[in-house]
Amino acid sequence: MKKTIVTFGEVMGRLAPAGCLRFRQALPGPLDLTFGGAEANVAASLAQFGASARFVTALPDHLVADACVGVFRGLGVDTSKILRTKAGRLGLYFYENGANQRPSNVIYDRANSAVSLTPATAYDWPAIFADAGWLHLTGITPALSPIAADAVQQAARAAQEAGLKVSCDLNFRKKLWDWEPGTDSKKLAARVMGGILPHAEVVIANEEDAADVLGIHAENSDAESGQLDVSKYPAVARRIVGQFPNVKMVAITLRESHSASHNNWGAMLFDAASGESHFAPLRERRYQPYEIKNIVDRVGGGDSFGAGLIFALTTPELSKPQTAITFAVAASCLCHSVAGDINYATRPEVEALMKGSGSGRVVR
Repeated sequence: MKKTIVTFGEVMGRLAPAGCLRFRQALPGPLDLTFGGAEANVAASLAQFGASARFVTALPDHLVADACVGVFRGLGVDTSKILRTKAGRLGLYFYENGANQRPSNVIYDRANSAVSLTPATAYDWPAIFADAGWLHLTGITPALSPIAADAVQQAARAAQEAGLKVSCDLNFRKKLWDWEPGTDSKKLAARVMGGILPHAEVVIANEEDAADVLGIHAENSDAESGQLDVSKYPAVARRIVGQFPNVKMVAITLRESHSASHNNWGAMLFDAASGESHFAPLRERRYQPYEIKNIVDRVGGGDSFGAGLIFALTTPELSKPQTAITFAVAASCLCHSVAGDINYATRPEVEALMKGSGSGRVVR
């Protein structure tokens, strides 16, 4: 029996106008309320693939939070270790979906959320990890408060001591790293994440995270303009492993953003044991990213990649590095076609895309 994969972090309410409406168009008027958050998204996606997934967080004890828990429980995620607290609130974010040359926009409303106020000692780590084999964390939750940062670090340490593999997605969010007045957001992130990464075996980043958090830059690349020299990213991965020798694998997503609606999407997986870098997707053995046009929603794309990678690495028939990165990229490609944070793609759908079934023809 496969061991449970645990994710720990904040889940929020997401409020968004319909379609690509702007807030100034839509308000006053209705907003759609859904739920999401990096670590919760990973757990939900893992459950869709068929994994045993457990999401751990802290939520206020009220009916809206009950509904949030119910959503993830309904997707097959184990929610039994979620703490319900009297202190703190349900964090929110407001999302305006971009299109063409107008970028998407996120407004955070997360101050004094339950996770940001709940200390590490409130979580029963031995019980949380009792049947688990993997813990996934991100750099988003530690950005919320010093209390949350300590809880993430303690979770990583406890998981490592319990024999779990730990993965961490750097996920730099400049708007959040502001809880130490007078300290630059990147410097604060570097210091905090520098205390978490020594417990991780798998590091996940996007094309900018290594530079923003660790000061490791890829030559000849400008993520803002959508110009990436993918041949330079193995050197970035090697420097990460050099800085954190405990890291066994580094995965970097490679997004070339031509517009809000048109992205090229692929990734690289560096295997420290062999020193080899594996890229996906491949066509005739050469890297050729998915060209994703008419993006429905790109929020959660990185989370779906992380879920795909973890699932593949913990599934024997998918665990070879090239197969694992191919599965992860295909999973995240499909996520761009789904509205909301959560990737509802199943394992068979991902494997069909891996084999080249990307025409979008009706399945009858």
